[in-house]
Amino acid sequence: MSDIKNQVQNIDPNAKARDLHSLIKETNNIYETLSIISSRARQLSVDIKQELHGKLDEFAVNSETIEEIQENKEQIEISKFYEKLPNASVIAMNEYLEGKLEVKYRDLDESEK
Repeated sequence: MSDIKNQVQNIDPNAKARDLHSLIKETNNIYETLSIISSRARQLSVDIKQELHGKLDEFAVNSETIEEIQENKEQIEISKFYEKLPNASVIAMNEYLEGKLEVKYRDLDESEK
């Protein structure tokens, strides 16, 4: 995944009402469109989670006692940044509306037709 900071910099994190006709312009099917957007949202969610865990693993301390918990300001800042990111669904919707998503369909076998 490319740098998430650059990818979501100008995206409004709030969900807003969308014109249904502009959403189904490419597919002519609302269910297919929502399936495309939700699939991309799942991919983004996994990518963001992996990126966050990768950055927080640098701060992991293998300590056996609970009293030795340390507060790290850099770790807190990283966590706050990821909390402020737009929801993966909002990012995926934005990508779809901007035409950044490429959809590939599986070929159907004769038995599936």
